[in-house]
Amino acid sequence: MSFIPSVNFKTHLAELFAQALREVAPELVIDSATQTEILIERPKLATHGDYACNLAMQLAKPLRKPPRDIAQKLIAALPKSDVIEKLEIAGAGFINVFITTAAKQGVVRGVLQAGAGYGHVHIGAGRRVGVEFVSANPTGPLHVGHGRGAAVGDCLCSVLHAAGWNVTREFYYNDAGVQIDNLTLSVQLRCRGITPDDPSWPEAGYRGDYIADVARAYLAEETVEADDQHVKASGDVNDTDAIRHFAVAYLRREQDLDLRAFGVNFDVFSLESALYTDGKVKETVDKLIASGHTYEQDDALWLRTTDFGDDKDRVMRKTDGTYTYFVPDVAYHLDKWRRGFTRVINEQGADHHSTITRVRAGLQALDIGIPKGWPDYVLHQMVTVLRDGQEVKISKRAGSYVTLRDLIDEVGCDATRYFLAARHPDSQLVFDIDLAKSKSNDNPVYYIQYAHARVSTVLGLWGGERQVLLGADVSLLDSEYETALLQQLIDYPQVIENAAQELAPHLIAFYLKDLAADFHSYYNASRFLVEDEAVKLARLALIAAAAQVMRNGLAILGVSAPEKM
Repeated sequence: MSFIPSVNFKTHLAELFAQALREVAPELVIDSATQTEILIERPKLATHGDYACNLAMQLAKPLRKPPRDIAQKLIAALPKSDVIEKLEIAGAGFINVFITTAAKQGVVRGVLQAGAGYGHVHIGAGRRVGVEFVSANPTGPLHVGHGRGAAVGDCLCSVLHAAGWNVTREFYYNDAGVQIDNLTLSVQLRCRGITPDDPSWPEAGYRGDYIADVARAYLAEETVEADDQHVKASGDVNDTDAIRHFAVAYLRREQDLDLRAFGVNFDVFSLESALYTDGKVKETVDKLIASGHTYEQDDALWLRTTDFGDDKDRVMRKTDGTYTYFVPDVAYHLDKWRRGFTRVINEQGADHHSTITRVRAGLQALDIGIPKGWPDYVLHQMVTVLRDGQEVKISKRAGSYVTLRDLIDEVGCDATRYFLAARHPDSQLVFDIDLAKSKSNDNPVYYIQYAHARVSTVLGLWGGERQVLLGADVSLLDSEYETALLQQLIDYPQVIENAAQELAPHLIAFYLKDLAADFHSYYNASRFLVEDEAVKLARLALIAAAAQVMRNGLAILGVSAPEKM
């Protein structure tokens, strides 16, 4: 079996072992499409090969044979491949795989040929996935927590796209409820000349300067455009509904401008208010009642969520006739299901953790075939912003928190995106403004971008046609630095696959830092524009391939790849 350079070695080897399994134990054929049962791993010691497979040990019990005997049969049944130099049986029955030097070196040509497509895998197989992220209440500017959701969510979408999924980006506006009532009252008071310093200002009112901006625009009878809305202010300070409508549209527009400055765009915008006006909330409640999973108690309507794993039943309709917050969420996700999204991922703040069980329970209670674990969730923890070692807590514009725009304006979009996406979402994040602005190797964004710029400088000094590098004699790439860099290029498609399967886009950031480190080591130890033409072209081909992978990974993170620094 010949090897396609743009496919990762681990996937290739898993396919080979899947074929061997079909011959050795056809009665135990595992679904090779998932490749979850055939584990191909990198050994800790280089002497143990490039990869190792424990399939023989997995088969020992069902086949009732010693794993080393099974390993021998698997090796004998393994299809021929240009990739494999040799196979060894180690320990209790591990199969160690040694990759040919030529296959490793051939990855350079594979990267240069594939270009921006290098690293893309096909585990998604073109299936649809809806990713909802940010989904901020339209009550003020986006804060850094929303920014983290935007960075993680957008990078996750890019990772899934690179893994072969058909991705739809969606923003859900919670434009109904108590917080919108507080927003409306705050704007109305500002329109009447009452400020947050006044004793009559409500405790739950919004105090940021942006409220005064909304009020001035409303009194000036301005028109705002927010996605599908065109709202003209009436200027009537007594028209509560008009103020509500205008304030929400105004802040939706402001949030959209912030997101565009952050390089984030959406395919679909959904409004919570539309779920009520279109009758979808009532329809969902009626369906839940008809399913038999609800009951009346204490003048309230309850959903028996304990039937679906919750610790206690939950109120759906309160005694005043209004619905609790998870009910429109259930209606919203029912709408997603009807739109054909058999896979949905919600990227939200960790404070939404308590809603997961309730939403899933409500969807299960509809009894329409929605899978038990649907939808998937990725939750991110809070962000702490530091400057001069001290926590930054407020923004003049927002009044009580640091806004996303504050960070973009101070450190730039690239650093903001990288820092907010570079940690596992489940871990708390410290955003160090001083580090993000520094031009040093301690700043991972600078470190990675500088690596790319260094390659561009070398290639610029060379001045040749990039197409010539496809014919370079890559067999000359045999130093320890070149071997390390080659392995990084080999690993990239697997990093994409892992990030997509684990819903962990931060793995791309980790990888790029490691790739940059290996490149900088190579750069500091080597010369590229040497007199030997063959050696020169081989080295230039390698660093050109490294730069291509840097660009590909940075593009997933939404970070630029400058040619000069």
